[in-house]
Amino acid sequence: MVVVAPHVEAFTCGQVQAGVVKCLPYLQNRGPVGQCCDVVKGLLNSAKTTQDRRTACSCLKADAIAIKGIDMGKAAALPGTCGVTSPFKISLSTDCSKYVNNSSLT
Repeated sequence: MVVVAPHVEAFTCGQVQAGVVKCLPYLQNRGPVGQCCDVVKGLLNSAKTTQDRRTACSCLKADAIAIKGIDMGKAAALPGTCGVTSPFKISLSTDCSKYVNNSSLT
């Protein structure tokens, strides 16, 4: 389950990190996708504004750098695995400042 702050509050890296923890077994090749798709869907649904999406992108990128053993191929494929469209590519090379709307990238 993902806890989402009311829309009037700023979207934070804490929200992203709380969800990423549930995806680690899958992203580190230690388990099935499990609840990770719920996390991905919740994250994308809660990132409503341009700034929210940029924050989510930047936080995911920072987490991918900081957490050892993440399979970046699995991370990049995660939206497709979960049947959702992401406004940004999950990649260490993504320039998060370029994504401004939900139709930027699938």
